[in-house]
Amino acid sequence: MTKHIPLNVLDLVGVSEGQTKSEAIEQALEAAQLIDKLGFKRLWFAEHHNSKNLASMATSILIAQAAKVTEKIRVGSGGIMLPNHAPLQVAENFGTLAQLFPSRIDLGLGRAPGTDAQTAQLLTHSGGDPQSFANSIYDLIGWFSDEGLGHSTPVTSNVGTGTNVPMWVLGSSMNGASIAGQLGLPFSIASHFTPDNYREKIDLYRSTFKSTAPTAQIEEPYVMAGINVLVAPTDEEAEKLWTTTQQMLLDMQTGKQRFMQPPMDPDELGTEQERALIESMFSVKAVGSPETVRKKLEEFTENSGADELIVVTYTYDPEDRKRSMEMLADLWF
Repeated sequence: MTKHIPLNVLDLVGVSEGQTKSEAIEQALEAAQLIDKLGFKRLWFAEHHNSKNLASMATSILIAQAAKVTEKIRVGSGGIMLPNHAPLQVAENFGTLAQLFPSRIDLGLGRAPGTDAQTAQLLTHSGGDPQSFANSIYDLIGWFSDEGLGHSTPVTSNVGTGTNVPMWVLGSSMNGASIAGQLGLPFSIASHFTPDNYREKIDLYRSTFKSTAPTAQIEEPYVMAGINVLVAPTDEEAEKLWTTTQQMLLDMQTGKQRFMQPPMDPDELGTEQERALIESMFSVKAVGSPETVRKKLEEFTENSGADELIVVTYTYDPEDRKRSMEMLADLWF
């Protein structure tokens, strides 16, 4: 039997048609309390901008609120898109979070802007190239160290000093995998929306891993892999609920700005070509009854060789998402 490795949750705080942003955030915090009680290991909030159907823009604020209403679960970023932020401010924000919630904060870092090019221009603080990314991480290591000083400039983060906040590199490409390995940090692979060659990317990360890198925080490679998950009592119900996610992806492809849409008949969703595109982009998924999902998760665990999984679940009705989490916990823990 395949070992049931730790499960985590990635939340983008979906906003459904007819729902206010305030209600969406409130539902996300209620879900945080639920998954904490259910035994999930981590809850990460993504950073995404200029999207009508998502409310996960101010990641560190969401982390603070979720950590405040939970007890044991680790809460972090999946991730902070480093080019959008001054690295010292990231150190100060996450140092403060680590002071408030000791041993419960994770800092996942990405190089992408998490938005379109026009919006990125309004956010950019630093370069997204590999060298700038590595330099920023090296400074963050220093600001979180016992000395509390950045490596490029001897400036202190003060609140970050001595917190040693665990850092992860987020990636979706071969280049991202290589960077994570060379930095000697854990790698969180975005296989849930870039499934192509995910095993090769993980293998590259492992083969390029350098525990002696000045940025290294771990001794051996460590991988968290993303997968789309939706559990319902039957395969048929799960597939119908899944059409909300499929509609969201089609909207992204066409540039249409809509809130999360109600489920629909799967056969009525787009053209045959559009359905094929959705299937190819979100092929790493476990959607169905508990037995179907369990088998899919075990298969993905074995194929990926991941040390942990992080699941992404979108639903129109927040109660369907909560039910999915409850059923997922029952079948896995």
